[in-house]
Amino acid sequence: MSTKSKVIQASGKRKTAVARAVLHYPAKGIIKINNVPLDLYEPEIEKLRIKEVLEIVNHPKMEKADISIKVTGGGRKGQTEAVRMAMAKALHKLIGTKTIERMFREYDNSLLSGDSRRTEPKKFGGKKARARRQKSFR
Repeated sequence: MSTKSKVIQASGKRKTAVARAVLHYPAKGIIKINNVPLDLYEPEIEKLRIKEVLEIVNHPKMEKADISIKVTGGGRKGQTEAVRMAMAKALHKLIGTKTIERMFREYDNSLLSGDSRRTEPKKFGGKKARARRQKSFR
């Protein structure tokens, strides 16, 4: 009886934060973010935001999947959102059913698709993207 192991890679982006997730199946069921186990991840509110993804899925394959995530750039909130997106995409690739996708989209559409907003480029004639020198007509 040969059991083939799956390795799935997924990435998530939010603002300038980039998270790369590698999922191994079958494995022990350990989740690490930057080599820190999810149970020890700080701050607490960010850990709870990441655990939301696991509570949505609730699939038997989840208990046998290792997920290791490397996240760089951005701030705490951006990194958390990037980690959530990378985990959701990896789990969607592993399970691959329409019901999982529907559950993610009903809970939070940004878990699978992301946020397309980016900073506006600076234009000539001002200090920032939209700021211009004020004129006085007195």
